[in-house]
Amino acid sequence: MDKRFQDQVVMITGAAGGFGKLAAERFAAEGAKLGLSDVSADGLAAVADALRSAGVEVVADVVDVSNAEQVSQHVANIAAAFGTLNVGINNAGIGHDLAPLHLLPVEQFDQNYAVNARGVFLCMQQQLPHMLKAGRGVILNVASAAGLVGSGHLSAYSAAKHAVVGLTKAAADEYARKNIRVNALCPSFAITPMVEEMAQQVGARSGASREQALGSITSRIPMGRVAQPEEIVQAMLWACAPENSFMTGQSLALDGGLTAI
Repeated sequence: MDKRFQDQVVMITGAAGGFGKLAAERFAAEGAKLGLSDVSADGLAAVADALRSAGVEVVADVVDVSNAEQVSQHVANIAAAFGTLNVGINNAGIGHDLAPLHLLPVEQFDQNYAVNARGVFLCMQQQLPHMLKAGRGVILNVASAAGLVGSGHLSAYSAAKHAVVGLTKAAADEYARKNIRVNALCPSFAITPMVEEMAQQVGARSGASREQALGSITSRIPMGRVAQPEEIVQAMLWACAPENSFMTGQSLALDGGLTAI
């Protein structure tokens, strides 16, 4: 069976857990060579070591995506090892404590923009020159359903993810004629460390169980449940696949119907 990403070089940020870890495994299974990064040295090493033991070629660097020098060095390391960069999945992101806007510390607002928006911007700045040189490329920015609609008590996160959608559309317009596709993925709640932490906060405030807290979090979702990581990652592969050659500038909502109402 042909592998869709055979010998393609795929960069994935936030690769130590959640969507990023699963994406690394799935792209590797499809034949990709990987450039992986995360702020968690131990988590990243565990993912990279497991993939290398399975015969996957991996460059792994501890990177804070809000740090321009670290991002630049990481992309340079990937290019030095593999000669090019075909796909960039800008997945690294953070949340913040649930709080009404007037009580949210400005430091949390700044940190969300630094990682969730500036981080995507910096990664794209470093990825695009390699794709321009190659004459083709794919970028997928992981935004959020909170980047398409408002999300109360998550104002900084929602604002930063709206910025990611804006960056995606602007870049798609700029680089479409250069054969570079740029799209955003906008999941709602899925079983990830970020959502588990949110459920703990809800439970701690209300005395609810994990299941009750998740039920409260997903009460506005028509499907009435959170997503499984596999449901999100399969869309990542489809969005980046060579056969999906005419889609750019789109924000793909995987949200159980949240943005339909």
